[in-house]
Order: sequence, then structure tokens, then C-alpha cells
Amino acid sequence: MKFTDGYWMMREGVNALFASQAYDGQINDTTLTVYAPGKRINHRGDTLNLGTITARFSSPMPDVIRVKLTHFEGQRSLGPNFAIAESANESVSTSEDQQEFRLTSGKLSVQIPKTGDWSINFWAENRRVTSSGRKGVGYISMADAGEFMHEQLSLGVGEQVYGLGERFTAFVKNGQSVDVWNQDGGTGSEQAYKNVPFYLTNRGYGVFVNQPENVAFEIASEKVSRVQFSVPGQSLEYFVIYGPTPKEILEKLTALTGRPALPPAWSFGLWLTTSFTTSYDEQTVTSFIQGMADRDLPLHVFHFDCFWMREFHWCDLEWDSRTFPDPEGMLKRLKDRGLKICVWINPYIAQRSAMFREGMEHGYLVKKPNGDVWQSDMWQSGMGLVDFTNPAACAWYAAKLKGLLDMGVDCFKTDFGERIPTDVAYFDGSDPQRMHNYYTHLYNKTVFDLLKTERGENDAVVFARSATAGGQQFPVHWGGDCESTFESMAESLRGGLSLGLSGFGFWSHDIGGFEGMPPVEIYKRWIAFGMLSSHSRLHGNHTYRVPWIYDEEAVDVLRYFTKLKSRLMPYLYGAAVTASNSGIPVMRAMLLEFPNDPTCDFLDRQYMLGDSLLVAPVFAYDNTVTYYVPAGRWTQITTGAVVEGPRWVTETHDMLSLPLLARPNSLIAVGNNSERPDYDYSSGVTLNLYQLGDGQAAYTMVPATNGDIAASWSARRDGDTISIVQEGQASDWQVVLVGVQQVASADGALVEQHPLGIQLTALDQATNLVVKLK
Repeated sequence: MKFTDGYWMMREGVNALFASQAYDGQINDTTLTVYAPGKRINHRGDTLNLGTITARFSSPMPDVIRVKLTHFEGQRSLGPNFAIAESANESVSTSEDQQEFRLTSGKLSVQIPKTGDWSINFWAENRRVTSSGRKGVGYISMADAGEFMHEQLSLGVGEQVYGLGERFTAFVKNGQSVDVWNQDGGTGSEQAYKNVPFYLTNRGYGVFVNQPENVAFEIASEKVSRVQFSVPGQSLEYFVIYGPTPKEILEKLTALTGRPALPPAWSFGLWLTTSFTTSYDEQTVTSFIQGMADRDLPLHVFHFDCFWMREFHWCDLEWDSRTFPDPEGMLKRLKDRGLKICVWINPYIAQRSAMFREGMEHGYLVKKPNGDVWQSDMWQSGMGLVDFTNPAACAWYAAKLKGLLDMGVDCFKTDFGERIPTDVAYFDGSDPQRMHNYYTHLYNKTVFDLLKTERGENDAVVFARSATAGGQQFPVHWGGDCESTFESMAESLRGGLSLGLSGFGFWSHDIGGFEGMPPVEIYKRWIAFGMLSSHSRLHGNHTYRVPWIYDEEAVDVLRYFTKLKSRLMPYLYGAAVTASNSGIPVMRAMLLEFPNDPTCDFLDRQYMLGDSLLVAPVFAYDNTVTYYVPAGRWTQITTGAVVEGPRWVTETHDMLSLPLLARPNSLIAVGNNSERPDYDYSSGVTLNLYQLGDGQAAYTMVPATNGDIAASWSARRDGDTISIVQEGQASDWQVVLVGVQQVASADGALVEQHPLGIQLTALDQATNLVVKLK
């Protein structure tokens, strides 16, 4: 929200109280409180009829400083609140002298001068990270809009801002106005399904605004050298998180708000759906599944979208008996084919359903302030909302879902959760404004917790559309409703990269686009992008997404990239474990891996898949793609061709190809199973060693069943000698020296030619190989 009229004046009707000086303060061992009046105090009379802003500083963990700004402290806090992990922080200290107040946490400190104008200065490693200066901290009152608190943090020359959830607008957020308010606006607008009040910059820090309601950001827009964020009410709380690398920032953010769960290995395979409004029954579903098998197209999850339930009854969680007279038998027949089953749900309960009447009678639905059930005809006739602030309602809803799990369903697509009204009253008295975004967190948590209980810690996964901060704990999320165009394919990628820079580890999208029938070229290009994403789903609105309705080449493209992903699963699952353990996403904006390459600050049409694979989707009918290669000798993994950076590259690719490059000095594991994503990765694994210079490359193997380490390999080069060491349990492993044509000798290995170089097969389970290059 903008409050000023240009740089100097306030907008008409806006009254502002700005922190003007650090008048006095209080400190103890772990907290610092500073009192800032709205004007400079020159004599005792100036203290009368004057508002004051209180600034409290503390730290929940090293390198993170919490700031709470308050005007009036008498307001009740109704909740909900984001869950913030805190522990004893031995690194925090406070001090003051004649010049300033100071609080330090790890490498980050905040300094508030006692003299001169009000300012808050954040320092780390002898560098001012960011600051709040004159008129930065403000309390605003507006006759027609209410009261607000705002903060403005400085941006330096060349500083770029990222994140704020899954945003489909420009990747770099400078110049944008962003309302953190969940809405069902598709992927082609400024609205977003997943809003996260967090941004990071390319200057080594991030800012998490600890407010679940609508946080309005003005990013280098109202004040071009500042990021302003404001919330309704009398207080505002935020955290400054120092990295200094982008990866370290995300690690600390997710330590505060929660790490992603590790999805089961089977969920990384190909998902096929009925699509939304298409006609289908068991015969249709079986024909799709058999059609995939007949064409040697590996399929791992089948999803039933909305019309598995009867129209006007959504979501009563009952199969439409007219279309599916034997759902248990059907599910058994599908599962006998080795498939996992997903069904669509949402928390909106139609009036016509028995579930609505049951929920109304027991008080499980969200109510109006007068006690009536809140209802709407938007989406479903007379629908109500499950009140997830009521523990009994959560148990009731989960019990309905458990019946589906007992029937043979494996997971749920938790759709919607954005259209949440604010003229309501919740069971626990939560503030409806704060619940608007947070509702989806409780919804997805209820479903995910049930899956963990019934399926186990390592077998729970949802396919969720809406989220807010902390929602990363319940993967997977997908990008929502997109058009079937190259432009929408690119905007979807921007949204996914922004979500990854907001703490979310796993992300997917509708292959081919959701709206309309995609042109065959777009469908095939989207397959490559989709199968080289964290999770991969074929889904549409009015049309099916099975490849043979497009052309035979589409079948070939889907087969090729589905099998490629299965072979890459040892590597991808390792990236998934990293996401779960650290919050660093599987699909990574280039700046995460190359924070010191300024070109990477702006790249949003390519990404790193894990830490070692560069992916550049093709977004053009003429089959051309232009992408950037950072420094080093990069290798196209399918052909062995080398591209040396740093430079821009323009190439033409057929439908079975795209830029898929291995980073220099990388050891990438390839499995021996192209049919399934869930297999024994440690048996028969091939480790491709790319462009190893003097130094070391390493790879750690984790099995598909859990996140425990099974084996690890390291490769070191000294001149013409490469030493490879294996630790742990692995059988029948090989190493391919990609790009190497001859070796002088190899101890402990059988040497063979390989299409990409020289293959070394460990003899008698040797754990140490020594290779001399010619």
C-alpha cells in the first residue's frame, strides 16, 4: 500500500507518526527495547500529546534478528500466528554506550544510534547489510482505510529482490507492488496461490515478515531505494536473516518456519489424471492406463479429478455410484497394475451433500458472526467451509479421508483453499483477516498429518495448490491454472523459482498447460520441462493429456523423458534429501548456485536441477533456445558435447532434446532402472564424472525408502591421476569418465569404452580405483 504522494508529501487523508529519534531504551542479556517518539524531544513540554513507537529487538537463532514495532500495545492478539522455531541462542548479546544501542546475534548485529535522526542499521562482517532510516518506521492512520504499521528497509545500488511466494510476475521483484494475499487468479496475473511474506536479495540477507494477514510490499516502487512492507493494525514484526549466501539464507528461514518433509520416491514418477471436466469412468481410466502400457510409457500415479464425486455434492468424499459402481474393486484392479492412486479434494462442502448437514449439525463449518453457517454459491451451490480451527472438525474431516485410504487411495490433491472469506467467525476466535492466508496451512496440515499416521513418515505426500509461510512442510505444491502457451510455460517457471526462493523444496505444474488444448509443439516441449521438474503431472481442463491424441512423436517424447527421469532418480532423490534437510529446493534459481556471477541475478528461463544439472527449457516454435552458461566446461549429458562458459549460447534442439548440462567437477549418479522412480539406487549405479579438474568431486547415495545414507563416492584429481573412493554399501557400481577417450592404467577396475568416454567397473567390489590418464 502506498501512503505518500511522491517523495515529499503524504497522500490526502493520510496521517503519519514516524519514529524520529532513539530517545531512550532498556536492555537485558537477550533483548533490547528502544523508544522512539514521533518528533525530536528538545524540552519536557515536547513529551506531551505525542505518539511513540516501541522497537523491540531479540534473536531466535544465530544470524537472525527479530524486530517488533508497536504503536499501541493494548490490542488483543487473536491469532493465528506462524509457528516459529526458537532455541537457546548463546550467540546473542546486548550493549550500549554513549553513541548507540546494540544487539548482536552470531555474525549479524543491529545498531540504533542515540544521536541524530532515527535509524536501524544491520551490520554483518564489517558491512552494513540494510537499514531503516528517516521515515522508515511509521504508524499510519487513514480515515477511510484504518490504521497501519510500516517499515522501510534500504536497497543498495544493484540490489535485486526475489521471493514473496509463487509469483508469476517478473522474477526480479524491484518496481513491483505485491499484496501477500492468497487468491485464485491463475498463473497469468499479479495474484498468487502461494503467498509468503519473505524476500531475499543478492546482497546476503533475507527478510521474513512474521504476519499471516495481508502484508503489502512496495519493492523499490513507492521509494525506489527501499522495500516498504505494511500491515493493518498497531504492530509489525519481522526478522532479518543473514546468510551471507542465498543457500544459507534459505537454510535459516526454513529452520525458523519448518523444513519440507521428504516425499516418497514413487511420487517423483509420472502422474496422469482424468483432467478436470472431461468425461470418464473406469473404462476410460483403464483405456488410458492400458494405452500407456501398450506404448511402453511408464506410469506411476493415476489421479481422479473432481468428477469422481457427483456434481453438486463436492466435496462429500463419496464416489459417484452412477459412474463408479465398484470403487473398491476398481482401485484394487488399478493397484494390481503397480499404480498409486490420488483423488481430488477441497475443503468446500456443498449444501446438497449429507456431509454439509452433518458438518452444520455438529458445528464443524465456518460461521458468520451471527452464528449462521457461512455459505456461498461460488464453486459449489450453497457450499460451506470446514472450520480447521476446531479440533473436532479436523478429526471429522480426517476420518472421512481415512475411509478413502482404507479403500485404496494413496494420496490427495488438496486443491483450493484461497477463497477464504473475512466476514466470518472461527471456532477458536481467530482473526478472519489473519486466517485468510493461514487457512490453507491448517487444511493441508490436517490432510498431511493423516497421511503420515496412516501411511508412515516416509510415504506421505499431497498435491497442493495454496500455501503460505510454513506450508513447505507439506509437499508437494503445483503451480495452478495456466494457459497452454509458451508464455504461460515461462511464467510457470518464474513462479516455481520464486517459490523455491521462499523456502519451498518441491514444486510441479500442469504439463501441457491447464486451459485449452495445447498445440502439439507446446505439449512436447512442456513434457521435457515437466519431467525435469521435481514432480511431474499430465493434467488439463477440458481436454485429455495422454500423448497419442497429439501425435506419435509426442509418445516418443514422453517415453524418452519419463525413462530419463527414472534413471536420474539416484541423483534427484539425493537433491530431495538435501531439500528436506536444509530447505534448499530441488529446482533452483541460478543465483542460488552462482551468487557471485552477476548475470545469474536475472535468469528466469533456466534453472539448476539439484546442484549439478543445468536445465534450459525450449520456449519457441522454431526450436531455438538461448541460455547462459556460467564459468567452466559444461557437458551436455546426452551427447557429451562440451560448452565452455561464461557465455550466452543459442542452440536448436529437436523434440527429444534440450540443454541439459552437467556442471564441471560433478559426479552424477545414474540408476539402472528406467521404468520406476522407486528402486534400489545403490545396486548397479553408474557415476558419471564430468570435467574433473585438480580438486575433488563427491556424491552421496540415499536409498528410495528413507533419507539415510547408503553409500558415498569421492573423486580426486592430481595432475594425470584420478582417485575414486567408495564408502558404504553399494554393489555393481561403475564410473564413466565423461569426455576421456583413453587411460594409461586403472587399478581395481575393468576398463571399457563407453559412448560418453571410458567406463570403469569396480572389480570384486573394490572400494578404491586409481586411474592414470594418457
